[in-house]
Amino acid sequence: MTVDGEGLRIHPEVIEALESDTPVVALESTIISHGLPRPDNLRVAREIEQTVRDAGAVPATIAVVDGKPCVGLYDEELRLIAESDDVVKLGVRDLGVAAAKKLHGATTVAATASLAAQADIDVFATGGLGGVHRHARDTWDESADLTALSRIPMAVVCAGVKSILDVPATLERLETLNVPVYGYRTTTFPGFYLADSGHALEWSFDFAEEVADAILAHWQLAWPAVSSGALVANPIPVEEQLDPALHDRILNDALTAAEKQGVAGKDVTPFLLEYFHRETGGESLRANVLLVKRNAELAARIAAAIIDAAPAR
Repeated sequence: MTVDGEGLRIHPEVIEALESDTPVVALESTIISHGLPRPDNLRVAREIEQTVRDAGAVPATIAVVDGKPCVGLYDEELRLIAESDDVVKLGVRDLGVAAAKKLHGATTVAATASLAAQADIDVFATGGLGGVHRHARDTWDESADLTALSRIPMAVVCAGVKSILDVPATLERLETLNVPVYGYRTTTFPGFYLADSGHALEWSFDFAEEVADAILAHWQLAWPAVSSGALVANPIPVEEQLDPALHDRILNDALTAAEKQGVAGKDVTPFLLEYFHRETGGESLRANVLLVKRNAELAARIAAAIIDAAPAR
């Protein structure tokens, strides 16, 4: 690891935490630049980092600044990612171009996991995972998040996959890719804005320590044949979820609008999230912020439990 150089720039606080066995939680930056509306996005980004700190861990928000991959952001960099119009959305395949062109970029789940792993961080909190898109049998549109998880030993805490996706197809792909999915205090896969997507989970745990034990065992027993991450599904509480009837109506309208306007590829998710925010009068934003904070808090506890249990491997 280096603070500066040809590779990553790792924030000194993150380096100190890693060297002292203090838990660290990686955080993505596309939620800041493309997932949340301004000016709420900067405030929420700071609140998510504070949630990690309050749970006893160090946050490492990941982004690319002037072409340099940064693991842990200074506040002025966080503001830049939130407020600049020049921030591009970066998957793993885009990182080299961003470095060469010295771009500012927000990292997707896949790119965040890749950079976090290079910094020896193994727990990551996000809102919703990317997955198989609707009509993927015709478009072949599938998020690189899935293949990244199949190759990177990263524990990802999320509220399921975004409800705009094909949930059963995504779960099938995760199984094929040898990525275990653990429900946290749930036996059904969450649906992002909704507590229950309607699809059962095979494994469920009630405590962060149990989740950590399962993740560590997976990494130990599956390697070297498999080097995959693990998905921890943490549902939004039922009483805090988006009204299901409103959700279904807005989702259908949003999908129709995207098709009519020719929105495709990586532009689909931000388009649909913005549609939800606008048409629900901010209710989707409320749910989104709540679930991300809950995931950040759980990720911090899992990171601490992994550190406590790791010597027993």
